[in-house]
Amino acid sequence: MALVLKIVFLIIPIMICLVGFESVVDAARKRQYEEKSSFGDAKDLVSDLPGQPQVKFQHYAGYVTVNENNGRALFYWFYEATTLPDEKPLVLWLNGGPGCSSVGYGATQEIGPFLVDSDGRGLKFNSYSWNTEANLLFLESPIGAGFSYSNTSGDYDILGDDFAANDAYVFLHEWFLKFPSYRTRKFYIAGESYAGKYVPELAELIHDKNKDPSLFIDLKGILLGNPETCDAEDWKGMVDYAWSHAVVSDETHKTIKESCDFYSNDPWKNHDCSQAVDEVIRQYKEIDMYSLYTSVCIQSGAQHKSTLVTVRSSSNMMPRVMGGYDPCMDDYARSYYNRLDVQKALHVGDGTNLRNWTICNMTLFYRWSGSRASVLPIYTKLIGAGLRIWVYSGDTDGRVPFMSTRYSLSTLGLPITMAWRPWYHQQQVGGWLQEYEGLTFATFRGAGHAVPIFKRNESLVFFSSFLSGNSLPFERT
Repeated sequence: MALVLKIVFLIIPIMICLVGFESVVDAARKRQYEEKSSFGDAKDLVSDLPGQPQVKFQHYAGYVTVNENNGRALFYWFYEATTLPDEKPLVLWLNGGPGCSSVGYGATQEIGPFLVDSDGRGLKFNSYSWNTEANLLFLESPIGAGFSYSNTSGDYDILGDDFAANDAYVFLHEWFLKFPSYRTRKFYIAGESYAGKYVPELAELIHDKNKDPSLFIDLKGILLGNPETCDAEDWKGMVDYAWSHAVVSDETHKTIKESCDFYSNDPWKNHDCSQAVDEVIRQYKEIDMYSLYTSVCIQSGAQHKSTLVTVRSSSNMMPRVMGGYDPCMDDYARSYYNRLDVQKALHVGDGTNLRNWTICNMTLFYRWSGSRASVLPIYTKLIGAGLRIWVYSGDTDGRVPFMSTRYSLSTLGLPITMAWRPWYHQQQVGGWLQEYEGLTFATFRGAGHAVPIFKRNESLVFFSSFLSGNSLPFERT
């Protein structure tokens, strides 16, 4: 018994010392955390996100007010680069819709470091995250998309391309006040789907405003995936792709070719055209329009994405809801972001009141106005300014197929500097590529609308090449 007591008395001081040591270590870590947070807005630091894998980089989330009078605020999620964040560029990512969430899609289905797990309760690590190459800033734009909002109901009545571009521009300058070390960093904008309009429009605004040195943003280039570009060419490409991939009949395709003038102000005025296009959409509802050769989500009560595709007969605007594979990932995201503890960790709420989050705001989609019919004139302007422009297409996407993009880009009449050829990844054909004077266009073999979901490794290699300005590999090595 005496021996036991001696051992106990020896162990207790050691345990006290260890506890004290751990407290000192924790304090040191906290100080280091706070010191590093001084590079950004410490109150937006995300430190207790439910189900998050452990990582060595920091990430921030929260709101930036873009209009004080109307109470208009945009939600962002920012990830530092995994290594050398002080040296790597800043990339802004935008998803489309209009009204779809860049957090629900880009950040946690495609290119971010955390992917929503299939149970909707946690996150898994994405080893092919683009933040291995750059600092990534995801923006939910415009108001009504994801967690972004306005306290003035009238704002939702005037939503359109110019409105979104101006708010995103204000956001950037306000965000740089939160993160001043990124103010002079090399800057790129990337996005997909209807962000094919958002990205060039924001880039043009930055380019024009850069004439004022006090507003200068070091914009170097834009990257666009399966982008809406020119409404008329996009429609033609979608119809031709559906026919060439056995989705619609010869008769339907012939009717559209003979009766539809997609360049007119109201192509749906022609009854035969409208009926034939409705038939294209009707057939696409049977499969995943955004990924022709993968399954649709058949979970109990789930509505697969293709049922969201619709044509507004009173408008020549295209259906813009995006999607992708795993076919049920939208449901996982919906479950995860509608949790009180998740919203509190992302500084969306106080952990008591739940904010309703949807992956795509269909009300916003239908109220959208002021869409440019074509952003090709902006391409010409930005190419003339020396900006890097890369465009890519997943070749199994029926929503904005590679044919639409080819039709659109061909109207630019750019000189070809490197002819159509395959590009390789790990000795296999990753897709095909053509380089123009001022623009690069590439396809991803076997990828749908949201390319990084299908080709994570290849898309990361592609992104790295874009940032460096180097051509993709054109030999099997």
